[in-house]
Amino acid sequence: MHATLVLVLVLVIAIAVICGAVAAGILWNVGTRADRQLAAHRHPVQATTTGPAGDPPVAVRPGAEPRSLAPAVWEYPDAVHRSGTIQVPPRTPKGRTLTVWVDDSGSPARSPGSTGDRAMTALAGGTAVAGVAAATALGARALVRHRTEGRRLAAWEREWEQVEPVWSGRPRRGSGPGTGDA
Repeated sequence: MHATLVLVLVLVIAIAVICGAVAAGILWNVGTRADRQLAAHRHPVQATTTGPAGDPPVAVRPGAEPRSLAPAVWEYPDAVHRSGTIQVPPRTPKGRTLTVWVDDSGSPARSPGSTGDRAMTALAGGTAVAGVAAATALGARALVRHRTEGRRLAAWEREWEQVEPVWSGRPRRGSGPGTGDA
């Protein structure tokens, strides 16, 4: 029985890895399509800061470089002057030219996703799917093993009740003086 459980566990983990790979591929494809659609409506432009970066810097997302906000001017579409606040590296001085991303209306917007971001998302998603599937398999295996172990121990206890009195030389329950079995 134990060998069968191990074989089933290996098969389930192999299936979990395959599910994780499929999930990673799906996430990659979905992310690629979404980034292509977003990129069609994002445009890099040159912006010039009209004032220094403000304090304190803020993190855009966990693990990202801190960014500060600074006033800036740029043109988008061609010859249409725009101004606003953009994210810049901390301590960016007035007059610095930076590339920023704008949407179709010329407002600052986030850049399209990078290949690295997409790869990390696909890897994390695929790993999560494989992990959940493997954890479910391990849990199911533990449950089955617990139940079979309980049955095995109960059978051993019943057998021991039959063997122990003979083995130890003690009289069985219900036998001996006063029971009529002596």
